[in-house]
Amino acid sequence: MAMTQSRARALLLTPAALWYAAMLLLPLAVVLIFSFGERSAIGGYAPGFTFEQYANLPARFAAFRNTLTLAPVGTIAALLIAYPLAYFLAVKVSPKWKTMLLVLVIVPFWTSILIRSYAWIFLLGGKGIPALLETVGLDDVRLLNTPFAVLVGIVYGYLPLMVFPIYVALEKLDKRLLEAAADLGTPPWRAFLQITLPLSMPGVLTGSMLVFILLMGEFLIPAILGGGKVFFVGNALVDLFLQSRNWAFGSAVAVALVVIMLITVGIYTRLVKRFGASRDDVGLM
Repeated sequence: MAMTQSRARALLLTPAALWYAAMLLLPLAVVLIFSFGERSAIGGYAPGFTFEQYANLPARFAAFRNTLTLAPVGTIAALLIAYPLAYFLAVKVSPKWKTMLLVLVIVPFWTSILIRSYAWIFLLGGKGIPALLETVGLDDVRLLNTPFAVLVGIVYGYLPLMVFPIYVALEKLDKRLLEAAADLGTPPWRAFLQITLPLSMPGVLTGSMLVFILLMGEFLIPAILGGGKVFFVGNALVDLFLQSRNWAFGSAVAVALVVIMLITVGIYTRLVKRFGASRDDVGLM
């Protein structure tokens, strides 16, 4: 019986395992192999085994610096905006308005990120917010083609991905815990820090991971709102693979990015386990 169940489990898992290997592991293996090669005379890839591409990674230091700076800052900024919004939707809004407000959060996803980014070009350009600032005496304010413009674009673009995991976590919050804390004379701020925040941490971590991983590979928003002056690693990859056709160096940059992602996911997994245990402790109190 045990052997039959094992074979049945293996048969059920085989299609997913083959799909995983074909769609994820095989492309990663190809990129890893390319990263040890060389650029051919006409561009592309030439077989070889050298660490030269990895030694040249400092040449793209600016792209890594911008990505590793603006991706975490954008994630934190999105979290600071998303958490109060998710808390309001999950705890304060009456059920008859909740669905409509949730739809309004989703509405930006109904249009292309390209269109939304071009809308920010107008808002941050000379005839938008800078023109309004000139009316109050602030002249020569440049917002477009700056790290600030890219930060605004990524926070706006990925905010819904931060809101919904936090909303789901807060929606499952047992309101009786807050009522019990209030009956015991606990101030609202202390109840938030000791009950609401720990129980919502899985949603916070999930939303932060979703946004951070996507921002690490972002290239469209920096290209549009950065105006070619704020490069992400994604922009470097587009340049190396499509413009200069240096597939070997581009693969090395991609491998370095994957390594950073793996480290981030490892930290995320440990935090999830830690706050999962904290959630159980709160539930037993």
